[in-house]
Amino acid sequence: MRLSAELRAFCGRIGHDFARPELLQRALTHSSFSSPGRPDNQRLEFLGDRVLGLVMAEALMQADQTAREGDLAPRFNALVRKETCADVAREVGLGEALKLGRSEMLSGGRRKAAVLGDAMEAVIGAVHLDAGYETARALVLRLWGARLAQAQDTRRDAKTRLQEWVQARGEPPPSYNEIVREGPAHAPTFTVEARLESGLNERATASTKRQAEQEAAAALLARLEERN
Repeated sequence: MRLSAELRAFCGRIGHDFARPELLQRALTHSSFSSPGRPDNQRLEFLGDRVLGLVMAEALMQADQTAREGDLAPRFNALVRKETCADVAREVGLGEALKLGRSEMLSGGRRKAAVLGDAMEAVIGAVHLDAGYETARALVLRLWGARLAQAQDTRRDAKTRLQEWVQARGEPPPSYNEIVREGPAHAPTFTVEARLESGLNERATASTKRQAEQEAAAALLARLEERN
């Protein structure tokens, strides 16, 4: 199978030439464009999500060998969240290469964060199957480089950074509200919402209330940074 000029250009942007071009074709096929003989990218998305998570976890642990799990978790979540994957996808022009059904295309599918994020994970999965983990790892570190460096540069916890962000703009401090507590008494999970006075908010779930607050603050910071 030979790739079109458009897909060859995309390979150049991500820095990987596929030995098995059909993997890239599949990674860029949305479910709205799939058929019995043309599978969609959902299985590759599943794989790529796990590869991305492992690469980020390894990179964060290596960069800060004294950080506790509660410090690493919000950094990790900010790096692997769907919105971050979608931002990377936009940077490499993935939307233009997507294969979408007519209705999805007309509804703006090439710009949707969920569609782009899923496809970016699928591309990572495709690279992993095409050339192995080390090649996929190198691709992720290259495409996520600036974001990873930013996560490594700051060792303050997410709540402190969010507090500093709002204070610098003369805004009231964020509020943290426990939304749901579930599970048995010996192993509960907490869902916490971090909210700004503007109404902007993010939620996170973790095994401790403190960790949920940190992860919600990290997610909210990531949204603020995207906006700015």
